[in-house]
Amino acid sequence: MHLWLLRHAKSSWDEPDLADHDRPLAPRGERDADRMGAFIAGSWVRPALVLCSSGLRARQTLGRVFPAMGETFAVRVEPALYVFDPAPLLSRLRTVLDDVPSVMLVGHNPALQELALTIADGGDAIGEVAAKFPTCALAEIELRVGSWRDVAPATGTLTRLVTPHDL
Repeated sequence: MHLWLLRHAKSSWDEPDLADHDRPLAPRGERDADRMGAFIAGSWVRPALVLCSSGLRARQTLGRVFPAMGETFAVRVEPALYVFDPAPLLSRLRTVLDDVPSVMLVGHNPALQELALTIADGGDAIGEVAAKFPTCALAEIELRVGSWRDVAPATGTLTRLVTPHDL
């Protein structure tokens, strides 16, 4: 089973009175999301299910990478995923049906970074993720469980981190 964690791209602070939930992508974020989409189009990243925060910047990031992910996946935009704590994300993952082989979570930091470091107990990218999980970064975790309900601390390997800077 595979889990991909995609942090939203760089958001705009042009309107300081705007609610955090409603902040859009900055021009740099749009460019980074487009680059990530191009990377995904030519890669192995093909989630069966995408779970996305309801935050505008997360939805806009997903909208820019969405066309690159193929045609055989479901998308759920859920207000409960607009969080900055990893516990609700882990709880949501545990409710995914067992016939779903792969999931992508699109959301926010520090929740995604902490989730990655909780689930993964090693891997080539763990040091990079521990140091920084930049905007529009994509982390890949290979899970060593047979059911989503068994996802727990130290049940995965953090195999890869791709950042817009890498592309």
